[in-house]
Amino acid sequence: MGEHDHRMRKRGKIVLIGFLLVASFFLLTEYTAHFLGVLPYLILLACPLMHLFMHRGHGGHQHGHEPGQAPAGLPANPNGRIEGESR
Repeated sequence: MGEHDHRMRKRGKIVLIGFLLVASFFLLTEYTAHFLGVLPYLILLACPLMHLFMHRGHGGHQHGHEPGQAPAGLPANPNGRIEGESR
């Protein structure tokens, strides 16, 4: 009886995969217009989310730097003056 159960499970998996393929085909063909209609709004929603995740907040740009020292990775002031100093 173990061999019979194994064949029935295998056949059941094949039927399930076939059903899922047919169902996904019909979902794709019927709801493509709805998805494409919402796509511009999803792109607009992605803009603020990308801004938040890419900048990681605006307070974290100057950690660990002294006021007169240029942050690492940025070029030094070519004029040799400190910001806020008079000419």
